[in-house]
Amino acid sequence: MFIPSSLFLLPSSFLLLPSSTETWTFIFVTISLMLYLYIGWRSRVQDSKGFFVADRGIPAIANGAATAADFMSAVSFISIAGAVSILGYDGSYYVMAATGGYVLLGLLLAPYLRKFGKYTLPDFIGDRYYSNIARIVAVIAALIISITFIVGQMRGVGIVFSRFLQVPIEVGVVIGMVIVAFFAILGGMKGITWTQVAQYFILIVAYLIPAIAICNALTNIPIPELAFTFGDIVEKLNQVQVDLGFPEYTAAFSKKTMLDVLFITISGMVGLASLPHVIVRFYTVPNVNAARYSVGWALLFIAIFSTTVPALAASARYNLIDSLHNKTVEEVQQLDWARKWQNTGLLEFSDKNNDGRLQLTPDAETNEIILDPDIITLSTPEVAKLPPWVIALVAAGGLAAALSTASGLLLVISSAIAHDIYYRLINPEASESQRLMLGRIMVVLAIAVAGYFGINPPGFVIEIATLGVGVAAATFFPAIILGVFDKRTNREGAISGMIVGLVFTTIYIVGVRFYGMPTWFLGLSDQGIGTVGMLLNFVVTLAVSRMTTPPPLEIQEMVGDLRSPLAAPAPISDIGEEQLD
Repeated sequence: MFIPSSLFLLPSSFLLLPSSTETWTFIFVTISLMLYLYIGWRSRVQDSKGFFVADRGIPAIANGAATAADFMSAVSFISIAGAVSILGYDGSYYVMAATGGYVLLGLLLAPYLRKFGKYTLPDFIGDRYYSNIARIVAVIAALIISITFIVGQMRGVGIVFSRFLQVPIEVGVVIGMVIVAFFAILGGMKGITWTQVAQYFILIVAYLIPAIAICNALTNIPIPELAFTFGDIVEKLNQVQVDLGFPEYTAAFSKKTMLDVLFITISGMVGLASLPHVIVRFYTVPNVNAARYSVGWALLFIAIFSTTVPALAASARYNLIDSLHNKTVEEVQQLDWARKWQNTGLLEFSDKNNDGRLQLTPDAETNEIILDPDIITLSTPEVAKLPPWVIALVAAGGLAAALSTASGLLLVISSAIAHDIYYRLINPEASESQRLMLGRIMVVLAIAVAGYFGINPPGFVIEIATLGVGVAAATFFPAIILGVFDKRTNREGAISGMIVGLVFTTIYIVGVRFYGMPTWFLGLSDQGIGTVGMLLNFVVTLAVSRMTTPPPLEIQEMVGDLRSPLAAPAPISDIGEEQLD
């Protein structure tokens, strides 16, 4: 499907600029990386407060953009549209879960956690439940979640570099490791936050331009949301799917059961609301009011993206089928984008019936076109024959998305070890320089682990991240909600609930994904089991808390003050650090 460059205000043919996609990619990626490195250098910090919570000086609108960049990770930018494109209606839970999660975050979590006034989520768990054991369980969960998430980001970096700079995925991952380590080590949360602000605006522009162009070409409606709603692209795609033997694109529950879709959606919502690298963003603003406004700005910035996803997903699938299905092998090999994606190993062709043509079918035995869902967003501008500068911009956007979230995750991993374990439990007398040095060492170790799994991933990008979301749902959400809204929840209940949720969910996920265990619990997939883990956590926490000694009176008073719109943040005695509020 050809889309004329006249749709753009500054087409490359008019400007007489380079026509090579690789040249444009090199230019855009180099400029963006230099910008990130410059911001990291200018934002370098010399103390732990700046390294872990950006001196609590980030304005609400900037924090909203940084939070949106955290959300629009490689998972969102690269994979959500790809997942929706492959799954159709059944993939809509990714969009609903993501947006709903931030509503929950704004209403139930962010203001109270900011009022509590600490550095990290394990800080809240440890002090609210007056227990170092609770803190350690929270650290373990935070590490599992963060490592799981960062693997997806590194995989996304590798995919971008592999295709657009024509290097192996392994080399792309290593390049990404070096870049993200630089501004994470140097600037800490301060450098990461301002880098993410720049990354958000790069990636949202990179996402919207091809979406607008392809929707305009297919429906003559340039606004993606209106094109999806009022255009005929979905109707055409439904017919194409049926003709090829697939269910209609809009057919509900054709690939997953209704119960599984419901549980995946719930797990996604409460899990995203509980992610440590998202929650830590609200420790960086000056006060509770700024935390509330941050969530509002983040929802606005995220909505721009999430409402565009369905239109891009449907348009991309229609274009790919139109470009590849029933074409001769020679015709496909003449497509420059097809050859280059084939070189990455993420797109494969096999003329199994030797008829000289390639067919896309729902049967794996006869299907001759195999594509990784992670390439759909990145390949869309090329398939649609957009100008090379647009293709390169999408590459820069995908890279920005991956790097923005990876950097935040590195700080969570670093703070979990350097702050929550070393400083709070092992050496409360540690100096600023010791805490800062250990934090930076942990960043290096974390990026090495993430790089390894980015090169050897256990699934495609969005699957990997969805598993981390499930663990967050099963472990943190009940502990936070009950910690804020139920004075009677005590340490015994919280520890028991978190352990049960974490162990059950992790065993189910690992068993189903890596060891072929059947989906024995109501037929739920490993992506939806986090909801069950969450419910088990709630039940165990409430039951054990009611059967054991109530929390100390000062803890109950603190919980009451935490919810009061008038009371000042309640101090926790003997916390081992200054009250930052």
